[in-house]
Formats: sequence, structure tokens, C-alpha cells
Amino acid sequence: MSDTPSSRREAREAAERERASTPQPAPSAQPTPSASAAIFRTPAEPAPAPAARPSLDDLFTGEATTDVLGAPPPPPDKRRRRKGGWIALAIVVVLVGGVAAGGLWVWNTYEDKIRAVLGWEEPTEFEAGQAHGEATITVVSGDAGPQVSQKMFDAGVTRTANSLYSYMIDNNIAFTFQPGTYKLQQEMTSAAALEALGDPANRMEGRVVLPEGLTVDVSLQRIADGGGVSLDDLTAAVADPSAYGVSASSLEGWLFPATYTIEPGTSATAIIQMMVDRTIQSLDAAGVPADQRERILTIASIIQREARYEADMQKVSRVILNRLDPSNQETFGLLQMDSTAQYGYGELRAGSVSTSEQAQYDDNPWNTYVRPGLPVGPISNPGDVAIDAAMHPADGPWLYFVTVNLDTGETVFTTTYAEHQKYVKQFQQWCSEHPDSGC
Repeated sequence: MSDTPSSRREAREAAERERASTPQPAPSAQPTPSASAAIFRTPAEPAPAPAARPSLDDLFTGEATTDVLGAPPPPPDKRRRRKGGWIALAIVVVLVGGVAAGGLWVWNTYEDKIRAVLGWEEPTEFEAGQAHGEATITVVSGDAGPQVSQKMFDAGVTRTANSLYSYMIDNNIAFTFQPGTYKLQQEMTSAAALEALGDPANRMEGRVVLPEGLTVDVSLQRIADGGGVSLDDLTAAVADPSAYGVSASSLEGWLFPATYTIEPGTSATAIIQMMVDRTIQSLDAAGVPADQRERILTIASIIQREARYEADMQKVSRVILNRLDPSNQETFGLLQMDSTAQYGYGELRAGSVSTSEQAQYDDNPWNTYVRPGLPVGPISNPGDVAIDAAMHPADGPWLYFVTVNLDTGETVFTTTYAEHQKYVKQFQQWCSEHPDSGC
């Protein structure tokens, strides 16, 4: 019979019998180190090596049991695991943020191309049948597809600034835009809007309103806005006053203030001629000799700018004439009208009745604080009442006037400088109490 154990149990029992029959060595006289000795081991003593983990063979030979071999591993370090989780989360956030930022940049840079590829394009046209309400646009000379397309969008007629122009390009449409003001609707298709522009029934008469006291530059802009004519054409039209029978260097004062109806297609030259003719009509009605037209217009333009009310215009006219009288030159050597100083310096539209020190002492042909007599020409476009007042001043000895209340227009006329100064102080007091009233 073989001595080899037939089972694990027999092998273990045989190992135990052999260990029991083997003589054990006598206990050594060497004392066992105490716990404190183990703790305070000298540096020269090597630390005991950690016990080797039992193997599967030890289990078969009986050197180890399943309790030792199958012991569960030590629990994981929760703090280390928590720290690792936060690091992982941070990495994820950084990656997601980078992807989002990159995506935003790509979208902002290539939005139109992305929309085109994915079929997400924003519509550039309103739907047919959506039109409602009213809208007007003014086409001026020189306007083409891009300019009219922008005007259509600004007026709410088309959906985008390029709707009309893109429609014309895509459909190879050649269209000549006629100057004028057109009545359309809100939210039209480009096709319907272009058709409406070609319909004479939608073309409105131009309407230009020129109030009294405007300069020629401001008047031209208003004509361009309402008359369907380009500002460039109007500027060229006023370049030569002699073309309208005016013997002056400028048409300042000659564009009569009134409301004008401009027929579609009227040229810039025809519009200017109509306004000059209206000025001549007013001069003739006031009895102005042909050779005095420029002088009377110059006086009337100052009256128009200085007088707060038409009722005061004849008195202002008298002050101007009294100051120009040779008998008053010793006591009053210069006309000294604020409006002329402001015009010459470019302050006429500054919104203040007071003249700056720079404007008052600037040496230019219109400044009556520096130059004797009347300015070189008109400073605004006077109306009928101002022109008549220049020809028919009131009777009186006045040499000064000052408006003491800009809200009511109350103006005081005086003959002496001392009286004038008293009312100037009254005006200054009013201005200190009303700092935002145009002083």
C-alpha cells in the first residue's frame, strides 16, 4: 500500500503526527525582548520583514488555513477616493467648457454656412398675404438696388436689409428706380414691393416744408428728404446763383420759406428756381427795387433771426436802421447783432441765443461786432413779414433791444445804454432761474 495520503484530511493529520513526534528544542536562555524594547529598537537592528502571504500550496500541506488565505482585503481609503472624484469632476468640467467655448466660436464664425448645410437658414422674406398697414419710402436720384433695399427694410416693408436686392440678383431683374415718394405696406414680399414701386398709382407727390430762418444748407437737406432729389444734385444746383438771375455769391436767403409740393421727376434745378421765384414775388410785393433785393434780404434775414414775434419785427428793423444811421456812428459805431456773429462763426444752430466770446470777436465778413455796416450777405431765409418789415420799419428812436423772457418772447426796446443794461441784468437773472431754456 502506498504511503501517499489519499485526501487533504489525511495529509493534514499525517503532518500533525509528524510534528508531534519530532523532538522540540529546549527553550533558550535568551530573554524575550519586551514591548518597550521592541519599540526602542536601536537603528542598527533591522526591522522584522513582513510575513509572506500564504500560498495555495500551504493550504494543501496544512501550513495555512482558508481563514488566513481568504481574508478580505483592507477597506479602501475614503478620503483618497473622494479627492480623486473631485479631480475627475474638474477634468470633466474643463473638457465640457472647452467644447462649449469652441462650439460657440465655430457657430459665431460659420453660422450662415452651418445653417445652409443643415437647412436652418433664417427666412429672408415675409410670406405672401402677410402685408398690412402703410409704409412710405423716398427714392432719390442715384438710388439703386442696395440703397432701396435698405430703405425698404428701414420702413418695415421687407424682412431684411438685403431682401429686395437679393431677390433682384437671384432672379436677374434689372429695375430703374424713379425718384419720388412711394406708398407701400408693411411686411411685403420683395416681389410685391418691387411691383408696387413700378406702379405709378403708388407714387406720392413730394412735400417740402421750409420754416423761416433756416440757412441754405439746412434747407437743401430738407428738400432732399421730402422732394425725392439727391442732396448732391441740390448742392450742384445752388452753386451758381447767376443761373437764377441772382447777383450774389450765394443763394443764402433766396430759398423762400414755404410749403412746396414737388411733382415726381422734378429736377433739382427746377425746385431751386421755384423757390427763388417765390422770394422775388415776396420782394416785389414789399416794393423792393431790383437793385436793392440783396440788401433788403440781408436786413430781413437779421430781423427774422433776432425778433421773437412778428409784432416786434418792425421795431427790430428800426433799431438796425438807427444803428446804421451816420448820425449815430459816434455813439454806436457797429451794428453788433448776435445773429451775425453766430452765423459767421458757425454757431447759428447751437441752440443758444447768447454769443460765445470766440464768435463775438472772430473776424469774418458776417460778424457785425467786428465789421462796420451790414454783413456781406443774408444769414437765413426771411419770410414775408420780415421782408416787409425791412422795407417798412416802425417809427422810433430805439438803439437797443433785449428779450428778457425766452419763454414768453417779451422784448424790451430802449434808447440809452444805461436803460439797456438794466434789462440785460433782468435777462441774466431770468437765465439763472431757467438754465435750460436756451440762454
